[in-house]
Amino acid sequence: MRQVRLVRGAMGTALFAMMAVGCSGSGGAQSAETGHTSTASPSSATSGAAQTSDSVQGSWRAWTKDLSGSEGVKVCGATAHQVVCATGSDGFVGRSRTDGAVTWTVPTTTAGKNLGLVVDKADERAVTSGGRTLRTANLRTGKAAWSLELPAGRVYTGFVAADGIVYALDTWSSFTREANVALGAYRASDGTTLWHRTVDADRSESPAAFGGRVYTTDSSKVTARDGSTGDALATTTSGTKCPHLISGGDYLVCSGSAYTTEDSFPPLRRLDPGDLRPLATAKDSGQKPERALISADGVLMLFEVSPEDSSVGYWTAYDLNHPKKLWSYYTTSAEAGLVGGRFVTFTPGNDPATRGHMITIDLHAGPHAKGDAAPRMSPAYPETVDSAYPALVLPGGDPDYVVIETMVHHILRSLPIPKERLP
Repeated sequence: MRQVRLVRGAMGTALFAMMAVGCSGSGGAQSAETGHTSTASPSSATSGAAQTSDSVQGSWRAWTKDLSGSEGVKVCGATAHQVVCATGSDGFVGRSRTDGAVTWTVPTTTAGKNLGLVVDKADERAVTSGGRTLRTANLRTGKAAWSLELPAGRVYTGFVAADGIVYALDTWSSFTREANVALGAYRASDGTTLWHRTVDADRSESPAAFGGRVYTTDSSKVTARDGSTGDALATTTSGTKCPHLISGGDYLVCSGSAYTTEDSFPPLRRLDPGDLRPLATAKDSGQKPERALISADGVLMLFEVSPEDSSVGYWTAYDLNHPKKLWSYYTTSAEAGLVGGRFVTFTPGNDPATRGHMITIDLHAGPHAKGDAAPRMSPAYPETVDSAYPALVLPGGDPDYVVIETMVHHILRSLPIPKERLP
């Protein structure tokens, strides 16, 4: 599953700041590559230009590049071959893995706030959204692929891509009327609408999708639907609280939401993806869940913070298959990734002795392991200190490099994954 990458801490405001009135509907897809007919605005088919670059053919290398003012914050992703960032409300820029140079661009077509970015490696698509527009770029050609435009008064609020389908939630932009949340399924190759229907879903919670199914939650009920038809296949039992859905591999977990104003949170609950029955789950800390990742072998990494102070917390590893807590790591960053059976994050920014490093930790052995499983730490880089607010982008496959995006001075920097073991 490829899920939308949202600006940390700004999801609520980004989703709820768009205002208009109008009627519901899914709009139609306009394909810049195939000439697919639709009701979309002609301007949404702008394809931009792909620039040939021999450096794209090389391997990942270390580099540093300034980002343009149009490239959004924390809306970058990567494949094994390139870095892709969203620009403006619905544009894209592709960058070389060898030197970070721009190799192609797809200009933005409309004003508005960018909702996020999905880099769908399997289907060779990058997906982004700005208000009424859902837009894709072809990762192989560097050109616009297709776009959708909702009727006036409707806005996209979350999207995800899996199994050749892009799923997107849309709702009324006005908060003076009932939300009327709808979920649409669109073929990733050409944007053809497979289905679009009203669903029970929280407008601020992107759907989860894998294994031919798509899942939504309205906090009190999770619904599983057939990805191709939209038919409801299962719902959770009464009493299940699920403000937020976490997915990864073939795992589905309910947790509290990072965007709530409450001081208490429902416990972690693993769900069977087939019939959504609750499964045995390790007991969490009871703190606020800020961000989560799940490995292919069932290790849930959860960043848990105090409701009163989300600037520091613990990344905690939970074994989903043998329900138990494995280990915790104290730090100041919710930025993290999973690669090669290891967890990647940054050292605490409030510790002068260790800050400014990238660290990798064996998923099962934890931060105190020795030998081959011992943690590995990079040199200290200015871009990785807490004051720079770094974001982490992991290329596809089993990469030797990661990409750091800094917020204070907006740059991208490609760095080798740490190899030096800690004693």
